[in-house]
Amino acid sequence: MPLHRFPPRLWPALRLRQGLCSRLPAHCLRALQEDELPAAPVHWRPQGARYRRDPRSGERQRLQDVPVLPFLPPAAHRGLWGGEGWVRGFRYARNDKVRPLPPSSPPCPVPPALTGPGRGQLSTRLPKVWKPQLFERRLYSEILDATLTVTVTMRTLDLIDQAYGFDFYILKARAWLASGDAWGASSPVTGVPCGVWTPKADLGSKLGMDLKRTMLLRLARRDPKLHPDDPARREAIYDKYKEFVIPEEEAEWVGLSLEEAIEKQRLLEKKDPVPLFKVYAEELVNQLKEKALQKQ
Repeated sequence: MPLHRFPPRLWPALRLRQGLCSRLPAHCLRALQEDELPAAPVHWRPQGARYRRDPRSGERQRLQDVPVLPFLPPAAHRGLWGGEGWVRGFRYARNDKVRPLPPSSPPCPVPPALTGPGRGQLSTRLPKVWKPQLFERRLYSEILDATLTVTVTMRTLDLIDQAYGFDFYILKARAWLASGDAWGASSPVTGVPCGVWTPKADLGSKLGMDLKRTMLLRLARRDPKLHPDDPARREAIYDKYKEFVIPEEEAEWVGLSLEEAIEKQRLLEKKDPVPLFKVYAEELVNQLKEKALQKQ
């Protein structure tokens, strides 16, 4: 007999169908469901096939992709690590798989082919955490007209170069539209192709999604505070990034976590209680008006 009506792996999806979560905008719900998608392989390489031929024997061997999932500490969401994170594993003591035996110890049962001359028992495995190398770099945003000091990795800098700029790297993170389509092929407002996008799972940063939401809001509003003394430069920047323009109502929800989206929806539906004396006073005024009209 099952312990639960629904298996625990379905609980996150079922939560989005009940209560306040079910009243969230459709594009926000799809963005929250996208959070469960796996990120691109960073710390491992997929085989690309299910089987291969052994080069010596010619036998068919089955291949298996075992993803190495990194752990993202809170510091990763305060910077831009480009999908990198902490990798937990084991290492051999003294960085040697087989340790030498003391001279007075009995012979090792391990075959000589494995140990070799002068070698003995297998070394002890010790837990180890591999961490990415971090740098502090100053990155300039054309849309925000601000220079940000952000903690990045070398992979982040390479991805920014591939995207031809910091703003393009942030903005090309995929978003969901109210129509149910994934914004990434073309802009819903201008219809201009967007090219390659950076998935939210690959961005792996709350700071990156907050920057994306701020940029999209400025593009949707065409904020005149951007270069107020140089309108030509402001229009050139807005035209440069016009492929990413989406409606302001949808840009406000981009990058919000489930807790933030629930709080935003709660505030939208919140209605302040009306004091009873105001209700009764309004009813009394209406009754007096009706009596006055009847006397006339």
